[in-house]
Amino acid sequence: MISVRHASERGTANFGWLDSRHTFSFGDYHDPEQMGFGALRVINEDRVSPGQGFGTHGHRDMEIISYVLEGALEHKDSIGTGSVIRPGDVQIMSAGTGIRHSEFNHSKTEPVHFLQIWVVPDRQGIAPRYEQKTFPDADKRGRLRLVGSSDGRDGSVVIHQDAKIFAALLNTGDHVTHALPHERKAWLQVVRGTVAMNGLELHTGDGAAVEDEPALTVTAKLDGTEILVFDLP
Repeated sequence: MISVRHASERGTANFGWLDSRHTFSFGDYHDPEQMGFGALRVINEDRVSPGQGFGTHGHRDMEIISYVLEGALEHKDSIGTGSVIRPGDVQIMSAGTGIRHSEFNHSKTEPVHFLQIWVVPDRQGIAPRYEQKTFPDADKRGRLRLVGSSDGRDGSVVIHQDAKIFAALLNTGDHVTHALPHERKAWLQVVRGTVAMNGLELHTGDGAAVEDEPALTVTAKLDGTEILVFDLP
C-alpha cells in the first residue's frame, strides 16, 4: 500500500524571514490525519533569509536531524556545541532530558534551504548529544547511502530508534531499490527532481508512505534528483 503526500498538500508557515512547508502537523498547522508516519514525526522544508534564524529554544525526547540543501546553517546549543552545516552534512541532535539551541542562517547575503526532520526516540531520558558527519556526493551518486542508523554502521550518524535513513543523488534513468521485510515500512521524500516509484510519479517536495510492499524501486526522471528513504519499524 502506498499513500502519496503531495507537496501542494503540505501545511505552510511564512513569517517573512522563514518560509516553511510541513509534511506533518507542526506548530500552528494541525491535521489529525497527518501526525507523522510511525517513528517519523516531522519533515519541515525551511527557507531562512540571510542573517535570520530560530532564536534559542528548548526540546526534549526527540531525535532532530538537519539536512541542508543550499546555503549554510549555523547551530549553537546548551551542551557547548557550535557548528555550521552545509550541503552534504547530516547533523543529529538528541534532545533527551532537555537541550536548548539556536539555528541561524550563517550567511548575511544568501538564503539557506534545509530539511528539519524529527524522529521519535525508542526511549526517553537519554543524555543530550550532538553528532555531525559529511557524506560526499560521490558516496550518494546512483546509490542509496546510509546516513543514519541505530548503530552508526557504515559511518552513519546514530539515531536512538530502530530506523535507517538513506540519501541518494540520481540522474535520469538511474534507479535504486530498497527491500522491505514484512515488519518494516518506509517513507520516501523527494528532495528535488522527479521520480517513478513503484509505478507512481513523484515530484519535488512529494512524499510517500509505503507499507506491505516487498520493496521500493525508484527511478529518476530528471538529472539532479535527490531523495531520502526512511526505513522504519
